[in-house]
Amino acid sequence: MSHRPLACIILAAGKGTRMKSALPKVLHPLGGLPMVSHVVAAAQSLSPEKIVVVVGPGMDNVAATVAPHPTVVQENQLGTGDAVKAALGELAGFTGDVLVLYGDSPLITAATLSKMVAARNGTGDPAVVVLGMRPADPGAYGRLILGADGGLEKIVEFLDATPDERAVTLCNAGFMAFDGARMGALLSGIGNANAKGEYYLTDAVAVARAKGWTCAVVEGPTDDTAGVNSRAELAGIEKIFQNRLRQAAMANGATLLDPDTVYFAADTVLGRDVTVGQNVVFGPGVTVEDGVEIKPFSHLEGVIVRARAIIGPYARLRPGTDVGEGAHIGNFVELKNTQFGAGAKANHLTYLGDADVGGGSNIGAGTITCNYDGVLKHRTRIGANVFIGTHSTLVAPVSVGDGAYTAAGTVVTRDVAPDALSIARAPQEEKPGWASRYRAAKLALKAKKK
Repeated sequence: MSHRPLACIILAAGKGTRMKSALPKVLHPLGGLPMVSHVVAAAQSLSPEKIVVVVGPGMDNVAATVAPHPTVVQENQLGTGDAVKAALGELAGFTGDVLVLYGDSPLITAATLSKMVAARNGTGDPAVVVLGMRPADPGAYGRLILGADGGLEKIVEFLDATPDERAVTLCNAGFMAFDGARMGALLSGIGNANAKGEYYLTDAVAVARAKGWTCAVVEGPTDDTAGVNSRAELAGIEKIFQNRLRQAAMANGATLLDPDTVYFAADTVLGRDVTVGQNVVFGPGVTVEDGVEIKPFSHLEGVIVRARAIIGPYARLRPGTDVGEGAHIGNFVELKNTQFGAGAKANHLTYLGDADVGGGSNIGAGTITCNYDGVLKHRTRIGANVFIGTHSTLVAPVSVGDGAYTAAGTVVTRDVAPDALSIARAPQEEKPGWASRYRAAKLALKAKKK
């Protein structure tokens, strides 16, 4: 970490036309979180004095996503140099270090950014530090040409490179760190005498060298620098991101029985000794405490699962749900906005929506809470140590007192007192010999028709 003040500029004005989407490119999700939010989080981890995000015209949704950090609008989008220049008004008088990041490169890590800041403050006082990478296929990336002293001499675009320069494997990753005191002069020196008439931030290196200022390179992992220009590239980055989350979960004490089939959100929290089965999906907002078992094909989103609970297989836990310690949620059970008490069980074929279930209660198969009357949602309250019989229907708003029972097939429309038995079904009748008489009559009718 630098002892000098630090600011970050995040470029997020790209239209992302290849995404073929009404949503700005940087708002497409990675692990359930907009790409630009990942970049903001990486920047925040360095505790900068300011983060400024450059957006395009009409990108109010991007501005709302990155708030409370300020945004500036790049009106004409004349290249990366023009974008950074648009942000300078927010950094008036700032003479610390300035990192330039990209809102469509969400895999950048705090560790890599810290190396760039350290290099900016290292030997030679470089005016510019460029992040380099060595991809397996350098392809058409710009090449970073180093001098005999290891400093950065120039960035050469692939089309302009000589055969020897194209043989260089150190490529430009785009991220840059500047000395804020010299940044204005560098940007002012960038011209637009190129085929597109744009101002390229990479030309800052040539401007710095022309002034006799040194430039430096920091190498980072290729995955850290990956950018997104299409949905196919986003899918590829999602794979990298998911693998990072899987490795982190296992390193922190969770068991993933088939890691490649488990999908996390960016904010998923797993405790120690959690076991996650095959084909489990975590949406945003999930916290799982120690010792929980999540069986295969379960889906969790916006929930807390307390210690030693058992979930699944084929369970769906929806937002607002809190599963108590040691509780069991079984196969084809769905919970929505439900407080499910410690040690309670709902082992199969049940829907509990907008419900409170007390500790130690048992919810029989086929039970549902009728929480919606076509206009409003209502809550069902089930006390502690209640037994809800198979195929019970609880029509909210309704309460079942502690220790009460509902008989199988009961439709509960009124509150049930503690320790009472509620039965609400038609009485069973039996008609002796009816089945044989029915069959005989049908067979006689069939014979008559012949």
